[in-house]
Amino acid sequence: MMPIPDGKKSGSISGLELRKSWARSNCSNASKIPRRWPLTRIIDVEIYGQRYAIAGDGDDAYIRRLANFVDDQMKNLAEGMKTTTPSKLAVLTAINLAHRLFEAEKKRAQGEADVERRMATLMESIDEQMPTSLFR
Repeated sequence: MMPIPDGKKSGSISGLELRKSWARSNCSNASKIPRRWPLTRIIDVEIYGQRYAIAGDGDDAYIRRLANFVDDQMKNLAEGMKTTTPSKLAVLTAINLAHRLFEAEKKRAQGEADVERRMATLMESIDEQMPTSLFR
């Protein structure tokens, strides 16, 4: 997502403008045609000195918390570097966050496999302890 500097045009219609345009053009058919997407609100956030307008239906506080987390990650990573561009820093931050996500997924899968093994062991133990006459 690249912010558009104030006073400059992007050359294309924004998502919000497109939704408003679509909603205006379909108002007469509103009862006949379901909306293609829900109308969202815009949440302004700042990440690494850049302002972004995030369109979404999520909780404002949650979106801001996510943005602050990304901002903190970028600032922490930048402290250990002599020079870098914001776009390179954003990519490195994304790689670091993806690594953390993959590690968390691996731990979750290992924990799930451990639970499955323990359940199988317990089931075998129960089967061994139960008298066979109960099942006849």
